[in-house]
Amino acid sequence: MADEKKPQSIDPATLEMIEKAAKDGVSTVFERGAKMLPCPIGAEGSCCAHCAMGPCRIPLPRSKQETPEEHAKRRGVCGATSETIAARAFLRKIAAGTASHGDHGREVTKIFIEAAKGTIKDFAIKDEQKLLQLALELGVNIGNRSNNEIAVEVGEILMEDFGRQEGELVFIKRAPIKRQELWRKLGVVPRGIDREVAEALHRTHMGCDQDYQDLLLHGARTALADGWGGSMIATELQDILFGTPSPAASQINLGVLKEDEVNVIIHGHEPYVAEMMAVAAQDPELIAYAKSKGAKGINLSGMCCTANEILMRHGIPIAGNFLQQELAIVTGAVEAMVVDVQCIMQGLAQAASCYHTKLITTDKRTKIQGATHMEFDEHTAMDSAKAILRVAIENYPNRRAENVRIPKEKTDMIAGFSHETINYLLGGLFRASYRPLNDNIINGRIRGVAGVVGCNNIRVTHDDVHVTLVKELIKNDVLVLETGCAA
Repeated sequence: MADEKKPQSIDPATLEMIEKAAKDGVSTVFERGAKMLPCPIGAEGSCCAHCAMGPCRIPLPRSKQETPEEHAKRRGVCGATSETIAARAFLRKIAAGTASHGDHGREVTKIFIEAAKGTIKDFAIKDEQKLLQLALELGVNIGNRSNNEIAVEVGEILMEDFGRQEGELVFIKRAPIKRQELWRKLGVVPRGIDREVAEALHRTHMGCDQDYQDLLLHGARTALADGWGGSMIATELQDILFGTPSPAASQINLGVLKEDEVNVIIHGHEPYVAEMMAVAAQDPELIAYAKSKGAKGINLSGMCCTANEILMRHGIPIAGNFLQQELAIVTGAVEAMVVDVQCIMQGLAQAASCYHTKLITTDKRTKIQGATHMEFDEHTAMDSAKAILRVAIENYPNRRAENVRIPKEKTDMIAGFSHETINYLLGGLFRASYRPLNDNIINGRIRGVAGVVGCNNIRVTHDDVHVTLVKELIKNDVLVLETGCAA
């Protein structure tokens, strides 16, 4: 039936907490999403708010097929066509995403360089082999030099990619040769990460690029600056600085929260915050402090992408994904939700106000009204992490037993399959190689490898799309790699 109401989630723990939130009178993304339908004009990309003469709305006809003549007349006041308007909006979204991942990569690179120079004391090189491999790839001399000297030069080379004005990003050469040739033919090889973001905003300004195909080509260029720039730089340097992930057993879902421990959730994308929190949570003095407040210990768990970082390196469990962030607070058992940047709903502050939970922001780029701001200083990272955990511990006595309901659902899992780990599993220590995988793709036993990534969306049943897609891929002999909230 077309009018049949879709379930809000396929996850029993999520459904249980949606019900509890309604009973407690707490607004969540699920409730707001049900009440607020998407704007139909914006949903089809037919709304433009790029200049002061608008916003212009040029919706499609609702009751009949549009004729070419009608389509030609459907324009904004400046004459922009629906294709131009939609392409501009899409390019700006790409630019925002690339800027976010680029800024993330820049912060990691800054910390990497400072740690190598010794101006940041709480972080140090953990994966020497990967450092040396990357240095050789970048043409850095590794003879008779310390790891820190090599790391400084590696970091400075990669830092140049953010502000580079001409040429190509250094990691573009990692792509298959034919793919590089195609990108160069189309003129979409990124020059610099910030360079492409700035040009994207310029192109989409009033009266600039008005050819939707040209706009989309620059969208491809900007997206490549993300994947082969900010994201790849962050991945490489995080592995060197915090350790390359290897398979780790852990658990996932809201059931990882504990009734008798101080529950602290790390949420966001900056791994240096989560990394230091993971170390600080093992501090005997803090554990003793938690016990002095009546708790049995400190239970750290992750949310969203930061969760994947500490899961893969420390085996710390994941409490949930993007659409479960408010529901974690609804359990009534979370002493602190510690957030940094990206994917953090402002609704967390409203949810936290209904319980004893402290919402703590840690990054100068992400502040939320109603939250407690405790800026994380990478130069005194351990002190910052301990201070945050003390606030959470001191909040434990404020927990009200009548508000607590932790779902039972949690699932065992193994994660941490990095490129290096897969190489080792397929070929061993001395013959690490993708050869066995390649051979089985060539002979048809495996039909390929699919990457399934990204967030949940309130407009479809929570988790259903990802799970259904992955099941179908596996059923058809396709290996699946997952990351992000899809994982």
